[in-house]
Amino acid sequence: MAFCLGTIFGAEGKVVFPHDPPEQPNILLIYIDDLGYGDIANYPGASGESIAETPNIDLLMKSGMSFTNAYSSAPLCSPARAALLTGKSPARLNFEFVTKFKEDSLDWEDDRWIALFKNKKLISPPITLNLPLDEVTVAEGLKELGYETGIVGKWHVASHNKVYKGWSLTHGPAQQGFDTAKETFGSHPYNGTKSLTELKEGQYPEDLLTTEAVKFIEKERQFPFFLMVSHYFVHTPHLKGLEWIEKKYKAKAQRNLSEEELRYAANIELLDHYVGQVMEALDKSGQRENTLVIFTSDNGGHPRYASHAPYRGSKWNLYEAGIRIPMLVSWPGKVAANSISASPVIQTDFWPTFMEIGGAKTINMEKLDGQSIIPLLLGKNIAREKPLFWYFPYYHPEGKKYDEALEDIGVEDGKASQTRPQAAIRKGQMKLIYFFDRDQVELYDLKHDPGESIDLSKARPWEADRMKEALLDRLYASNARFPRINTQTNLK
Repeated sequence: MAFCLGTIFGAEGKVVFPHDPPEQPNILLIYIDDLGYGDIANYPGASGESIAETPNIDLLMKSGMSFTNAYSSAPLCSPARAALLTGKSPARLNFEFVTKFKEDSLDWEDDRWIALFKNKKLISPPITLNLPLDEVTVAEGLKELGYETGIVGKWHVASHNKVYKGWSLTHGPAQQGFDTAKETFGSHPYNGTKSLTELKEGQYPEDLLTTEAVKFIEKERQFPFFLMVSHYFVHTPHLKGLEWIEKKYKAKAQRNLSEEELRYAANIELLDHYVGQVMEALDKSGQRENTLVIFTSDNGGHPRYASHAPYRGSKWNLYEAGIRIPMLVSWPGKVAANSISASPVIQTDFWPTFMEIGGAKTINMEKLDGQSIIPLLLGKNIAREKPLFWYFPYYHPEGKKYDEALEDIGVEDGKASQTRPQAAIRKGQMKLIYFFDRDQVELYDLKHDPGESIDLSKARPWEADRMKEALLDRLYASNARFPRINTQTNLK
């Protein structure tokens, strides 16, 4: 799209950065799909039982800063990615659920949409299919600052084209600021290969997604680059045929692991191998010292496979395991090696952070939901100007599968749970979750109760009331779409 510099860096509602950032570094964002907080065995604060070996991710961790209170903006893929790309919450974008095929676009009054909420108290907002082209992405902002931009792999913020997760021809990366855009499933089973054959011990399948990322890094250029390596791993379905890795883990495990658990661990190791190839290319290119590398996940992991302990919940809900994600930042000479930060950060912070890194002196923050974390990366403490908040106004699983899911949500249940329309807010160490269909809140002290097992809303009602008010204020200020009462049901 075409836009003027003032659209992004206008004077109204602007923030002026108090210092000059280092000379424009490259930015490499390695974005993983459905990686749980505890899926990296050595990650700080994780207490799960992941047996996956991740030597390359471990090296990245040692070279920079690990965040123990990093969050996605949503508990599932499309809204998380839309928020990261724009710096705006899913509530503000009205993009709160996964995109679908064009024929799945329904409105409030469509009988097919209403039928999905039979025996539900509320009717959720219709699903948004495409990230609007007038939203300014990080790629467009960085292009204005002189960056060459690229993406390889997953997009998933526009309706599927021809195949599931196929890139839109009208709302794809090329229309949202990416100079180089390579659509590929890589070696993930989405490419049609469900199982490998004749893979010898020590061998990993080639991955076109990684190959394209390496080509982009190796390219000679006069300008800094921004590259988003957007993986499909470790989303289901998981690749079969990594038998030599699964055999290794079966012998190593302290308990009997299912075939699915072994396969998931093997897929994590495969992902780690691809991360290592990208980092090796960066090292060989001579650009490592001038590259900010971020490794993170789009949301929490799948309840059947991922390691989440000590956190409650999983992908699809707003308990901690659904939104708290691993996040590593490496920037030689700038970010302290082998360091840990407990400061809360969220992926809407990436947009203003990247703009500051790119050399912007001011940013129009009026309609953004994150803030720059450059001072935090440089070892300084920062206060959050806005509390973190999340919005998921849907029932999940969809349709009849909802009744088959677990009614209660615990820690590593191993099965999908019933998620009701909800929103959440975190201020300091306190977190409140509001359930729309019951007009009910839960209040947790994350410092003393990271597993969200002790609801304090009855013991501290005044605090719960104030946080609920603050949450609703954020939603109203974002022009959020609220669910509607289902007049065709008698549920209370």
